[in-house]
Amino acid sequence: MAIRQENGQARLPDSGKAGSLAGAAIMPEALPPLMVLVGAIAVLYFAREVFMPLAIAVLLTFALAPVVSLIRKTGLPRMPAVIAAVTAAFIAISAFSFVVMTQVGELAQQLPTYQSNILTKIRSAKDTGAGSGIVKRITDAVERVGKEISQPEDAGQTAESQRPASPILVEIYSPERPIQLLTSMILPLVGPLATAGLVIVVVIFMLLEREDLRDRFIRLVGYSDLHRTTEALQDAGSRVGRYLLMQLVVNVTYGIPVAIGLWLIGIPNAMLWGALAIILRFVPYIGPAISMVLPLFLAVAVSPDWSLVLWVMALFLVMELISNNVVEPWLYGSGTGLSPLAIIVAAIFWTWLWGPVGLVLSTPLTVCLVVLGKHVPQFRFFEVLFGSEPVLDPEARLYQRLLANDPDEATDQLDELLEEQTLPEVYGRVAIPALILAERDRARGVMSVEQREGVAATARTLVANLSELSEPRGEPDQAEEHEASKNGDAAGMNGQLPSLAGRNILCLGGRNALDDASAAMLAQALVHQGADASSAGFADLEAARLRELLAEGPDAVLLCLLSRDSLRHGRFLVRRLKRARPDLRIGLVFWRDADEPRGADESAAALDADFIAHYIEEAVAGLVPAQSEPAAAAAAGRGAA
Repeated sequence: MAIRQENGQARLPDSGKAGSLAGAAIMPEALPPLMVLVGAIAVLYFAREVFMPLAIAVLLTFALAPVVSLIRKTGLPRMPAVIAAVTAAFIAISAFSFVVMTQVGELAQQLPTYQSNILTKIRSAKDTGAGSGIVKRITDAVERVGKEISQPEDAGQTAESQRPASPILVEIYSPERPIQLLTSMILPLVGPLATAGLVIVVVIFMLLEREDLRDRFIRLVGYSDLHRTTEALQDAGSRVGRYLLMQLVVNVTYGIPVAIGLWLIGIPNAMLWGALAIILRFVPYIGPAISMVLPLFLAVAVSPDWSLVLWVMALFLVMELISNNVVEPWLYGSGTGLSPLAIIVAAIFWTWLWGPVGLVLSTPLTVCLVVLGKHVPQFRFFEVLFGSEPVLDPEARLYQRLLANDPDEATDQLDELLEEQTLPEVYGRVAIPALILAERDRARGVMSVEQREGVAATARTLVANLSELSEPRGEPDQAEEHEASKNGDAAGMNGQLPSLAGRNILCLGGRNALDDASAAMLAQALVHQGADASSAGFADLEAARLRELLAEGPDAVLLCLLSRDSLRHGRFLVRRLKRARPDLRIGLVFWRDADEPRGADESAAALDADFIAHYIEEAVAGLVPAQSEPAAAAAAGRGAA
């Protein structure tokens, strides 16, 4: 037995721990996620005959569970409620299938009668292009290509024709017996009927044992974290159930008007095309297009002219516009939580895996994967890949665009935020934090001087692009001022910042180009509050240029710094400004995140400044001397929130 030595003392190894470590080395606790994913895909592919009915049953259980709960609220016991819901659902499915098959049979019988209309349209198209010879040239080209392709075969057939003819095999068929004929008709139906019966039985038992299955699932995968597992189950059930129910409602509100419109236009078997529209809209994106193509072909065959085709196309386009822009946003609300690209990728993947059934089930199955990734850390990549929520915080997205020197997309991002927030809020919550991220990268040494200058230049361009949005807010009326003072709201009525109309304020960058960009943003936010604000860079802090800036008569100066290591430099700049104009009100703005603690040395007295600010709200409040202390407290509370 090996002896190890720790701190000068000999100790024997822990045999139990060593054994467990050896076992862990031989059998790892968890396989890599990629291996688990590949294994799961292989199992789903090769055992699809087992998993497809189970997947259909699970999704139908999600869809029927709210119906069962609603029926039970009337006082009906669980068993009759489940039987009633399942019976009603499958009777509706069977009736729908019967109508579709009947309409298909009628359409098959009527197809030969449409042949003359199709030939008439072909002759019309040929006569239309006869003058220019377009149709003839296209036909001749197709014929030449066909001859060229068939030439080797013709040559081979000519050589073969010179050989003696080989005997022809003749097989004698006896008439089929009734039992054989009945067997040939029934056997193809056994598989679908057995699958449907299995689905019905599984749905009934899942609805009856829903609570017990939930408890077993929690005990199996999430007993150590009941809160997260319960939240995941509720999230998956609500999302999938809501999607299936709302999708059915959307499809029905789409298919019934389509059927009525086709019947009024004069398209045969309008009920069939409305039913197919209801089914095919479960297929994302391509389903509506397929449901429109078939009636268009029939319109070509039914009418000798082209007016019917135009009416059918107009009907489907109008219904698509109404469904996509009115019905779906109203019913779906927040949606399924999937991005549009994820829906397309999921449709391709599940179609490859399970065929047409997978195409119909692709969206609800992918919703389950996104919910799994939301609540299980090991599968977080599902939510990142397929989820609709932004994977980057707004400030991180903006910083990435600044790094890429893309002011146009950065402007678009802030423009979207300005639809719901004011300009000072957008700068304070997104733009300034993005500059803080840049300053941290600079302090860590991962950002070169060229990158820093590029980020600062892009930020200044961003400020210039948003300049038209920084119109002065104007003077508040006396009623607002009285109400604000009555409520003790130093920051303005209803949480708004006070007006700075008539104030002349100079914002200065403290130490580098990033500070200059933050000063430009602050100046534009102050202009939005009605102030006559301007900004200057750290290069303007030299004695000659500084005297020129102060000669313009600013009421106050805000010195902007992004780095916490610049406290001493900030105090030095405050003293220089005080020597130049002792009566000048000077505020030090040390930008920081909301969760970043305040430093003990960040006090106005220690830094010789009139006030210290960390957010735009605090900077605006500090510019009003009579209200500086309560305003700063209120602004600090909002910034921390």
